[in-house]
Amino acid sequence: MERGTAPILRNRYFLYATEFFAGMAVMAVELGASRLMAPYFSSSQIVWTMIIGTIMIAMALGNVWGGRLADKDPDPARLYRRLIIAAVWIALIPLVGKYIIMAIAGILIVAIDIHLLIWASFLTCLVLFVFPLFLLGTVTPSLVKYAVNSLDSTGSIVGMLGACNTIGSIIGTFLPTFVTIPAAGTAVTFLIFSGVLLVIGLIYFISRGGNQGPLALGVLIFAAASIFGSSGHFAFWEDGLTYEGESMYNYLQVRDTPKSTILSTNVLFGVQSIRMKGDELTGMYYDYALAGPVLAGIQSKENPKILILGMGTGTFASQCRKYFPKASIEGVEIDEAITGLSHRYFDLPSDIPVTTYDGRAFLAGTDKTYDVILVDAYQDITIPFQMSSREFFGLVRDHLSPDGVMVVNMNLKTNGEGEINEYLLNSMGTAFSKVYTADVPDQTNREVYAWNDSSLSGQFERNRLALKDKDLRELMGQVRQHAIPHHQGENIFTDDKAPVEFMGMQALDAMMREEIGPYKEAYRVGGVKGLLDAVL
Repeated sequence: MERGTAPILRNRYFLYATEFFAGMAVMAVELGASRLMAPYFSSSQIVWTMIIGTIMIAMALGNVWGGRLADKDPDPARLYRRLIIAAVWIALIPLVGKYIIMAIAGILIVAIDIHLLIWASFLTCLVLFVFPLFLLGTVTPSLVKYAVNSLDSTGSIVGMLGACNTIGSIIGTFLPTFVTIPAAGTAVTFLIFSGVLLVIGLIYFISRGGNQGPLALGVLIFAAASIFGSSGHFAFWEDGLTYEGESMYNYLQVRDTPKSTILSTNVLFGVQSIRMKGDELTGMYYDYALAGPVLAGIQSKENPKILILGMGTGTFASQCRKYFPKASIEGVEIDEAITGLSHRYFDLPSDIPVTTYDGRAFLAGTDKTYDVILVDAYQDITIPFQMSSREFFGLVRDHLSPDGVMVVNMNLKTNGEGEINEYLLNSMGTAFSKVYTADVPDQTNREVYAWNDSSLSGQFERNRLALKDKDLRELMGQVRQHAIPHHQGENIFTDDKAPVEFMGMQALDAMMREEIGPYKEAYRVGGVKGLLDAVL
């Protein structure tokens, strides 16, 4: 079929529009892929690498295949049919994607021992996103074939197509990040850009005329995906969630239990903030972090100041308000949506200010000093690299009073040489003369306390005994028993080299091997039945 068969193709601007919206859809799907996978596999640089790498491979193969098809059979209907197929596939991702993700993760848990998240994210990209983006990769070479009528205009037409694709990609980058994902969510974002591709295909075929049966089928599938896939939960196995939503930075889930209210930013990796309804200690690392204010002698100081980098919904801030009421407390939290949840569900006192900013940038822009600085900033499961380096800990030291204390939450317990915690502790040791650690019982967390005033060590017990709350006083005794000094080594993180995500993945692999070992053994011995018996 020649180009003139479809009247719409006589207008070259329709071809440019096709290129524009195809480029937009590619970037929107790439960003949507990250948000779809983040609640399960994190949004680390490693996961992003898997997404970008597999998508670029799919696009490259699509370019090659599309060019060959265009030379062999220059029928525009084939291209626009591929657009409709890609649109329908993308529309189905919100509906079935989360089930495929969990199925892949479940298979890999019993099949491999290392790099679980890397393999899981790679296979997810391969199954969910490679095919539609391979089809979108065929757009540019096909449009060049249809748009070029003369060698004299080849350069200008190819340049215009490239510009349309680039401009579409730019808009497809900013629109999901700043508009559709925060306002409507990941599922609706997929549906919006899928719908755009579907409309482009429909316009072509309606203009062309002929049998419209396949079009009706595509529209029907898209409508069904829109109805059933736009409101599903990431944690689809959870019932009765108090809140589930998305912000510019995070997947957000609030769960209410008889004893507590819990915030999670990842469906697989635990608790990020908690409020105890009985106003008691949490039984988690937040309690051990209170040793920082005790060590600094907060209760005996005039106008003491506490800064929290990584405020979350204010668990530590609320505890400090309860046990150290004279302290001035402020927090820094990069995700404004989390701060909103802190007042809505977690009863964060309204007089505790929270600055929406990156923790390191906040320190760099203030001349205030504090008696205690808690560093509890996490990007999913790992500390952001810019808050793990020698330079960062030096910045924290410079914002502490002479007898101030830095407290750092490390959410993975590793002890080997060359592992992430050794690097972190050595990096802290470049800024502080005293670095102690205490493992939180029955948790994966390890708390770090660092200071430079040598007199503080001898004052901790006196400060502990002066505490009025019996439970806190006894807990601080446990912290003292568990605390061990760190012996400085040479391995450190710097701003130039801080592979915290890769090392964090290694530590997580080790933890998961330990956790799922019994289930793998049950599967080895009893097969699927043995695994189900172990799980249930």
